[in-house]
Amino acid sequence: MDRRTTPRGCNANTSSSDRIALFRRNLPKRSLRAATALAAVLSLGAQPFAAMAQEQGETQDTPRLEDLIPDEAVENPEDWASRGVPSDTVDDTAQPALEADAPLAEMPLVTIPWPEDIELTDIQPLEPDDPPVEFVTFDEDVPQVEMGSDNRLSDELVLVFPSDESLFPVRDEFLERFEGLSTIEELDDDNNIARLAAQARTDEELLQRLLRVYGYFDSQIIRSVGDVDAASDAELDVPAVRFDIIPGPRYTIGAVDLGNLAATGSDYDELRATYEVFPGDLISLDAIENEQFDLDEALGESGYPFAAIEAPSLLVDHARDEGDVTMPVEPGGKYNFGSVVSTLPDFLSSEHLSMIARWDEGDLYMRSDEMDLRRAILATGLVGSVELTPVVVEEPTAGEPGVVDIRADLTKAPLRTITAGIGFGTEEGIRIEGSWEHRNLFPPEGLLRVRGILGTQEQLAGVTFRKNNFTGRDRVLTLDAYASTIDYDLYDARTISAIGTFEKKSTLLYQKEFSWSAGLELVATQESERDIDGNTLDRQTYFIAALPLYAQIDESNDLLDPTEGFRVSARISPEISRNNDLATQSFYVRNQVDASYYQRVSENVVLAGRTRLASIPGVDVNEIAPSRRLYAGGGGSVRGYGYRQIGPLNDAGVPTGGRSLVELSAEARIRTGYLDGLLSVVPFVDAGTVGLEDTPDFDTVRVGAGVGVRYHSGFGPLRLDVAFPLNPGPNDGWIAVYVALGQAF
Repeated sequence: MDRRTTPRGCNANTSSSDRIALFRRNLPKRSLRAATALAAVLSLGAQPFAAMAQEQGETQDTPRLEDLIPDEAVENPEDWASRGVPSDTVDDTAQPALEADAPLAEMPLVTIPWPEDIELTDIQPLEPDDPPVEFVTFDEDVPQVEMGSDNRLSDELVLVFPSDESLFPVRDEFLERFEGLSTIEELDDDNNIARLAAQARTDEELLQRLLRVYGYFDSQIIRSVGDVDAASDAELDVPAVRFDIIPGPRYTIGAVDLGNLAATGSDYDELRATYEVFPGDLISLDAIENEQFDLDEALGESGYPFAAIEAPSLLVDHARDEGDVTMPVEPGGKYNFGSVVSTLPDFLSSEHLSMIARWDEGDLYMRSDEMDLRRAILATGLVGSVELTPVVVEEPTAGEPGVVDIRADLTKAPLRTITAGIGFGTEEGIRIEGSWEHRNLFPPEGLLRVRGILGTQEQLAGVTFRKNNFTGRDRVLTLDAYASTIDYDLYDARTISAIGTFEKKSTLLYQKEFSWSAGLELVATQESERDIDGNTLDRQTYFIAALPLYAQIDESNDLLDPTEGFRVSARISPEISRNNDLATQSFYVRNQVDASYYQRVSENVVLAGRTRLASIPGVDVNEIAPSRRLYAGGGGSVRGYGYRQIGPLNDAGVPTGGRSLVELSAEARIRTGYLDGLLSVVPFVDAGTVGLEDTPDFDTVRVGAGVGVRYHSGFGPLRLDVAFPLNPGPNDGWIAVYVALGQAF
């Protein structure tokens, strides 16, 4: 081909594709259409030449595309495009118009026959419906719910409810519940919009679940995260989350199916009343579930040991705005108690277990009595585990209850215990204690304990026999004998004593409104007081016989940590005392009354008060052995003073004890938020006086004050009190510390 010139940017080796690309780059945008059209024409024009050369077998070259683009089109595309297409390149041969009914050319490759002319039938119009279709028309607009004010739970969380509170009456409870579970509330930390968006989706699901709990199954929740459109009439800090809650109608209870509960016969009405879910009630998933436990408890307390209840289910019908409750109940049979059968009769006999059970044979079965027996067996400390199983002895017949025995499967616990302790106190000096015991040496529940004390002020050796649940539940027989020496600042004593006590006591397992004890005490003691120089005076030998009696009325709500109620107790101990050295004999009565009162004044504050009155009428104080006189002071008396350090003083300034006593105490028990609310602070003030006469004289009243802390453990409060004497005597320190289990009173 004749190449007259080489286009700008091209050379002899420039490929056709590069040449075309160069042409397109040089072409202005407004000339691009013309150039594209020309390229199309040239391309189509080249095809016949190529086909002709192939058919005729000629070897001449087919014109290439770059040869068809003139050099001036590349050098100056704008001028070239404005001149248009040369007339000698246009084929003026007219093509005949193609008629619509012209036959198609033969197409040998198409083998499917052409369809014949087909006349289409006319489509008949549809008959009108009978009755005709009626379209819904609204006489008035659908009512809109007016939203109320914001309930801002935090800087990042806002809930909005309808302004009409009757549409959602559980709003306050709902808000409190949601706030405690919200992930936005829990992780309100860095104002991150991505975090908020993820938490908002989680909280929206939580809101839906909570709404269903209260029976709102058609609710709508509109979630907004970040900025809120001004059209919504709301302002939110950025970033923040807002939930608009439209609760919809609250569904009610439809049908209630309680399975085979009707098989209880005459008990049905009473039992059905305990499941307080009735048709027409507003739906509460909490109530549906909680009432299951009430019905289960009622069955267990009405003589049905084998009652079985499956979890309730709720079938919601949106067409009725109701939910149907189904809870399969199978009551089993009705039974009375038989006896208790022990699997270890030589260890804890069946007779003994039946005696401590709170039922008699023939009583109606009550699950609470069965559980109480289990706790009582564990409280003996003799078994590691116990399993109680009702065993059918007689089946119910003719409407009469059957009989079930309670089989007690017992596992022995370790029965021997060795204890040891060492301590030091400003009041007692060094003190070492130890004991050995066997809790079932004399079955059933016969304990033997040997104990000893070595200390700077006290030495003791003793042996104790105790029989728990003796002749009845929580009745205890105790026989105790010991020998001791005591070296107090007040007096010196060498004592041998034997004490027998029979009591019905209040326990942590079963706090009794009324408890009592009666006993016999025989004492032989040599005691001596001290003179002004601290020297021991001549010892006096006393033989004492006493009948101590005790009774208590307890209307408080807790044995170790009462917050409401009162306690009143009285001790009366008639005693005969013989002074062998002086050959004198005295008869007197030691009396003491204690009263305490507890009142909760707020959720976290309890006020407590205590008073103690004691008197020994009938004899002069010198005729009473020093160890039997009245004293005050110490952790359970007037805090801030030493043990037994309050009372009339001798010439050496040492309390000698008296015949009358008055003590008063008041404290405020204030729960704090520390340690998950388990820590309390207790400011207190105590006062006390001891007189020589059998009536108080109030000549010297000692007052102590301080503050304590309580740690409320699972088995009772641990007490630490720090007290200061406000008007100390000559031998009183400036501070006293007390540690114990339980409140001071």
